Amino acid sequence: MIYDKESVLKMCQEMCKNTLMEALSIEFIDAGPDFLTAKMPVTPTVHQPMGLLHGGASVALAESVGSAASLFFVDNEKFEVRGIEISANHVKAKRNGTVYATARIVHQGRSIHLWEIRIVDENNNLISLSKITNMIIPKRAR
Repeated sequence: MIYDKESVLKMCQEMCKNTLMEALSIEFIDAGPDFLTAKMPVTPTVHQPMGLLHGGASVALAESVGSAASLFFVDNEKFEVRGIEISANHVKAKRNGTVYATARIVHQGRSIHLWEIRIVDENNNLISLSKITNMIIPKRAR
């Protein structure tokens, strides 16, 4: 795994260019040996019609952080990460402000990684709790 926090965050931000993560204004802000954190502003861009944070935006944030986190446990020259299952429980509504998603490793196998992603607001209120399973596959020629 890459442990240099600045390198991890820079690599994550580079991966976001011209992607859904950029469209949702997701920004990676912290990293450690067993976690990765990103933030996302809660604005009308990520609202559902009732003016609340869309569950799909929360899941996109969770998958972005959970998938990116697996990249630091594999040899990127030889392997790729694919999210194969994600589940989410949305427990609190959010209309504005910022949400923070932190992925923490639950299981790190050679071919499967399991992450728990807690999404909280500025006051550390739990907004959503997700779990993602990532499959580690050999890199294919493009």
